[in-house]
Amino acid sequence: MAEQTLATIPAQSGARHDARVPTVVVDGVDIVYRVNGTGSGRGSATAALNRILRRKQTEKASGVRKVHAVKNVSFVAYKGEAIGLIGTNGSGKSTLLKAVAGLLPVENGRIFTDGQPSLLGVNAALMNDLTGERNVLLGGLAMGMSRAEIKERYQDIVDFSGINEKGDFITLPMRTYSSGMAARLRFSIAAAKNHDVLLIDEALATGDAKFQKRSEERIRELRKEAGTVFLVSHSNKSIRDTCERVIWLERGEMRLDGPTDEVLREYERFTRR
Repeated sequence: MAEQTLATIPAQSGARHDARVPTVVVDGVDIVYRVNGTGSGRGSATAALNRILRRKQTEKASGVRKVHAVKNVSFVAYKGEAIGLIGTNGSGKSTLLKAVAGLLPVENGRIFTDGQPSLLGVNAALMNDLTGERNVLLGGLAMGMSRAEIKERYQDIVDFSGINEKGDFITLPMRTYSSGMAARLRFSIAAAKNHDVLLIDEALATGDAKFQKRSEERIRELRKEAGTVFLVSHSNKSIRDTCERVIWLERGEMRLDGPTDEVLREYERFTRR
């Protein structure tokens, strides 16, 4: 089984006691995409199902291209850590987050988690035809909050997002929102709950400087409340302001894992070449 809870790992006799509590263990993980190169990917649901059923035969006919997105990556994350994931485009950052969240299978290796990881990205699914108000309720329920908890935190969510600063947008359908407004509301809903493991994929890239500052402060609060935060960002400033540890992936391989300043210094040298 690719993903297990940490409680299922047998204790090793004689193992050194570490006061830090692990929340995510990624052990020699490979992630491989299989891309059908024989068609456009469009069509009816029936056609899609037929393609899935014929996948093995198609692979044998060499119609499927394999993309090795993550290659033999291993690390341990601990409670209270905020870990930045950096790398150039296509380096495997978002793919790795999806695997930790349990949304992608691994080809080799294993992922163990303590608690339920929650993935937040700028494309997180909310319903465009429903109002922001209704999406706050549905998003909160999807994260396991009770209706009473959502009602208690509702105004804080709206205020944090800032979408009502120029009008009563929370009562309008989300299809009327700009991409920045929608992203801010998604983050605000997710940040209203304390998470065991919160995975953030470029969610801080949208919004003005004031909202980014609020978001970074909230991430620090989540860490203090014993959660673990992973942040994928192309903004080195956001990583520096938020994370004390950074993992650098390049072409699916781990290049460095260490203190933020040290890893970012090497990464910035690499990107200036």
